[in-house]
Amino acid sequence: MATVSAPWNYTLHLPRDPRAPGIARGTLRLVLSAHGMAQHTPTAELLASELLTNAHTHTTGPYALRIRSMEPDRFMVAVWDTDPRVSDAFKEGAPVVVPPEDAEHGRGLHLVRACADSLGVSVLREWGASKGGKLLWAECGEAR
Repeated sequence: MATVSAPWNYTLHLPRDPRAPGIARGTLRLVLSAHGMAQHTPTAELLASELLTNAHTHTTGPYALRIRSMEPDRFMVAVWDTDPRVSDAFKEGAPVVVPPEDAEHGRGLHLVRACADSLGVSVLREWGASKGGKLLWAECGEAR
């Protein structure tokens, strides 16, 4: 008898605290291990780390990590924050501008682009109790 895993989805709401990205990475490791996808932990952690740090550094409100199964052996790592503004570098068709070698910032999105199978952004509108903002996401897992 074949078994099929049910889709799964986890969301971790994070406070505005410098320890939050590390706690989120630990949660990500645990979720992937529990679903038999621990081999993807290094890539997923890098993606999550860059997206979480971006939210913590460039926004003033709370943020959240979302981990969602896609198809067998594939998943999405996403970070929501309350700021609806999207970095020009994350917009569709944006030119890839590589920072100088001695730059202290600006490499995060390049790492995400290099490691994710696909990535994107969804701008969310305020509706009812929902706060709006944006969701930056990256997909990865086994090759299709």
